Amino acid sequence: MGKAHVYKKDNINTDEIIPARFLNTDDEAELAKHCMEDLDEEFVRKVSPGDFIVAGSDFGCGSSREHAVWSLRGAGVAAVLADSFARIFYRNAINCGFLVVEAPGITEKINNGDELDIDSKNGKITNLTKGETYGFTPLPDFALDIIEAGGLLNKLAK
Repeated sequence: MGKAHVYKKDNINTDEIIPARFLNTDDEAELAKHCMEDLDEEFVRKVSPGDFIVAGSDFGCGSSREHAVWSLRGAGVAAVLADSFARIFYRNAINCGFLVVEAPGITEKINNGDELDIDSKNGKITNLTKGETYGFTPLPDFALDIIEAGGLLNKLAK
C-alpha cells in the first residue's frame, strides 16, 4: 500500500527518470537522490517507501539503461503503473525485480496522493481513497517469480 505520484504525461524517458549526468554509479541509494529530478525536482522529497508512480503511455522510452529502474527502486517506489511501457524498460524492470503494471487509461482514474494497493497476482489495483478497483492483465507467472526473487540473477542463483 502506498501513495500515487501521478504524471499525466506520455513518453517519460529514462533520462527524465535518472538524468545521464548521474550515471557514474550503480549504487541505488545514490541514484535515488536524483530520481525523476528533471521531471519533478521535488519527487525525492515527496516519495515514501511503497509509493507508486502513475504515468501515461510509453513510460521508460529512450536508452536501455538499468539505472532508471535502479533509481526508482532505490527511491522506494514499489511499482510503476502506466498506460504502456517501452519494451526495453519493461523487461529491464522485470529482470531487476521491479513491478510494472500496464493499465491503459490509469492516469484518468487515479489522482495524485490517492492511496493504492496492488494485487499483482490477480491483476487488481485498489484505490483506497476512492473505494474503487481497476483490473489489469497480470504479468505471467515466470515474470512474477523473477520479481519475487528480487531479479533474474537472484532467480537463477536459486
